[in-house]
Amino acid sequence: MLVEASAYSLARCKLENLLNKSMRIRMTDGRTLVGLFLCTDRDCNVILGSAQEFLKSTDSFSQGEPRVLGLAMIPGHHVVSIEVESDSLQMTTHGL
Repeated sequence: MLVEASAYSLARCKLENLLNKSMRIRMTDGRTLVGLFLCTDRDCNVILGSAQEFLKSTDSFSQGEPRVLGLAMIPGHHVVSIEVESDSLQMTTHGL
């Protein structure tokens, strides 16, 4: 029981450290959303703030203009991958 509680605490701490970091979420339909990580739940739904949507490009060289969404909820079953933007992590590391 103690090991389970410490694993939960560690996971919670890791998630708390990601709050307000810029994330890139790829979805099952090919879209990519980029925004600030605000919260998640036990079903792996994710809330992004200041989100922008990038459509799947038919031309690998052009990304196109992003569509501004603002606050967005991504259902967990539509998430393919989640990446934390490296710029967001560097700001935390350098204490900015």
